[in-house]
Amino acid sequence: MSKTVLVVDDAAFMRMMIRDILAKEGYVIHEAVNGRDAVEKYDEIRPDLVTMDITMPEMDGIEALRSIRERDPNARVLMVSAMGQQKMIVEALEAGALDFLVKPFQPTKVLETVKKCLQLQAG
Repeated sequence: MSKTVLVVDDAAFMRMMIRDILAKEGYVIHEAVNGRDAVEKYDEIRPDLVTMDITMPEMDGIEALRSIRERDPNARVLMVSAMGQQKMIVEALEAGALDFLVKPFQPTKVLETVKKCLQLQAG
């Protein structure tokens, strides 16, 4: 059975990059454009994994992460951040994120990290 991934990023090209990397490996991809959108789509889809950008308009990735984890303590969330956001990465990990990717990223690193997160038990 294919794993479902919700790709959350306000930048369309970042969503496209992650989608292309994961779709080639057979993952089923859904997309959200900001944190609020991510929370709504999470409730609808219940994906196996969420890749969540940290800095987004309307609701940032850390707020969205907390909201998703309140609804589903077993939610698997992988944070995506730009260089120099270490403080926010630490905050995200403390809020329950499983791991993080730093942009710009290599496709192999994305796949390795996604596979690792899918094997971890969240919660």
